[in-house]
Amino acid sequence: MPFYFKKTPIENLLIIEFQKFGDHRGFFIERYKRSDFLTNGITEDFVQDNHSFSNKGVLRGIHFQTAPMEQGKLVQVISGAAWDVAVDLRQDSPTFGKWFGTVLSGKNCLGIYIPAGFGHGFVTLEDSTHFLYKCTNCYSPDHERGIRWDDPILNVKWPLSDVVISEKDKKLPYFEEITV
Repeated sequence: MPFYFKKTPIENLLIIEFQKFGDHRGFFIERYKRSDFLTNGITEDFVQDNHSFSNKGVLRGIHFQTAPMEQGKLVQVISGAAWDVAVDLRQDSPTFGKWFGTVLSGKNCLGIYIPAGFGHGFVTLEDSTHFLYKCTNCYSPDHERGIRWDDPILNVKWPLSDVVISEKDKKLPYFEEITV
């Protein structure tokens, strides 16, 4: 199997280690295989792929979409590195309001599966960071929401303090102000 699935402290949030097969010519990595994902409980269909590029210090998020357009995401960094954060926004979850963060990079071959009902954000740790997202629902501007990256209740431990943030993300509400 070209994937190893690892549980996190938050239910249904999974770290995925992609196996790299390499030799003197280069390498090959299988990034998604429906049968292996189904075997590990990821039953959603992915309907949209996104690719973002950022230089070091760019912080994007914390973003999510509301019903009926919630998005599950399979996120991976294919070059560069990012501190990736998922926030549990499932109100019936025992970990509601808790976050989990990990480093994703082109070198460590890790990804994370973030189910629908989570907020997502990341900060890039290196220049020329390329991020891939597979999404279980299409982007919907009418359902797009977010939470401030520096929310004191969530208290996400971002590894960089000098970050570049969009004007849109600077205006996001605090956790206590959102309705999911």
